Amino acid sequence: MKANNERVIGLRERKKAKTMAAIQMHALRLFREIGYHSTTVEQIAEAAEISPSTFFRYFPAKEDVLLTDNYDPLLIASFEEQPANITTLQAFRNAVISAMSNISVDELATVRERNMLIVTVPELRGAALNNLTQTMQMIAEMVAERIGRKSDDLEVRTFVGAVTGVNISMMFYYAENPEIDFARLLDEALSKLEGGFSL
Repeated sequence: MKANNERVIGLRERKKAKTMAAIQMHALRLFREIGYHSTTVEQIAEAAEISPSTFFRYFPAKEDVLLTDNYDPLLIASFEEQPANITTLQAFRNAVISAMSNISVDELATVRERNMLIVTVPELRGAALNNLTQTMQMIAEMVAERIGRKSDDLEVRTFVGAVTGVNISMMFYYAENPEIDFARLLDEALSKLEGGFSL
């Protein structure tokens, strides 16, 4: 019974992710064609062949179409599966690369385009900072649970700041260099963090 429930949940999550991706794809096309500020939720919904109310079930506001994704559950699940005999940084690095392997080339292109818009639209930068704060708290809780500490532990917070900084830096680098293999780039950057710097 549990296996069936997990399969149903898995199918539901995949369907949700597919719908989210479709909405984002149409939104990005409209943002390219008529600009972020000129595009309305109603236009996005019409392009995606959904109702505005369905749009708001997936995204609380227009800016969330650029800030929301379905990758956090992949990261959490992979992190929790990492063996106990490796360092927390190794576990995080493995989890990130595993989660990245589930992202298609088209989805990566969407990620890049979303990042470019976040960088260029001032109000999106502020919203992105709030979203980033939530992501950092999620990582802190993941790490704290693994090592048996509190999420506000100084070392946990330092770890979260380091890996988040690497991820942000590489996302911007990828936005400017779309020909690069993003998963490999991120893996290399995290490996440098793991090995220390010679700078």
